[in-house]
Amino acid sequence: MASLQSLISKQLVAPNCTVTARLNGAPPSVVNASSTEASSDDKKVTKRRLALLGAGALSTVLLNSRSAYAEEVPKNYRSYVDANDGYSYLYPADWRDFDFLGHDSAFKDRNVQLQSVRVAFIPTQKTDIRDLGPMDEAIFNLVNEVYAAPNQIPTIYEMQERTVDGRNYWTFEYDLEAPGYGVSAFATIAIGNGRYYTLIVTANERRWSRLRNKLKVVADSFKISDLNA
Repeated sequence: MASLQSLISKQLVAPNCTVTARLNGAPPSVVNASSTEASSDDKKVTKRRLALLGAGALSTVLLNSRSAYAEEVPKNYRSYVDANDGYSYLYPADWRDFDFLGHDSAFKDRNVQLQSVRVAFIPTQKTDIRDLGPMDEAIFNLVNEVYAAPNQIPTIYEMQERTVDGRNYWTFEYDLEAPGYGVSAFATIAIGNGRYYTLIVTANERRWSRLRNKLKVVADSFKISDLNA
């Protein structure tokens, strides 16, 4: 798989290019995920149905947030604030920080593999996430070309846009399946300070139904702050 920076840079240069899938010429399937937790079996059944329907079931949810994210840190979470690089987010209080190659910050579960959150950013001349083009096309391209390895099958469940302090954020849920294992995740992307920011929070697919709501809090908490000149 190509480097994160080179692939994201490609998207920033040509965001409206036709999305191409890695497997059998088919786009990653899209499911409108419910806010309630679904069982793993139900999720797999839904995915099989969507594979037959293609990507036509896309549902876009536009979320208008209040001008400021709640200052209070919820119980069982901690706040990570990086004033030097202009961003902040919440993470589970029992996770520990660790070095994740190519990322600016990261935290992971002390005991369970694949449960982690990490943030990276690269320079861009774009000023808003909408400059990448239509949300569905841009996210299809991102998941398929950046997040999915050649042996993984991507499935996108939901795409949301929220606006905080006049800045737009896209959050989406997806799976990456490979023979013998699968990873589920939320990603939040935004542009500000001349940077393209990406937050990804992941867990083992088998544990996702129990962790989904907890990790959605992390994805929705990501916020960019203005850097001092």
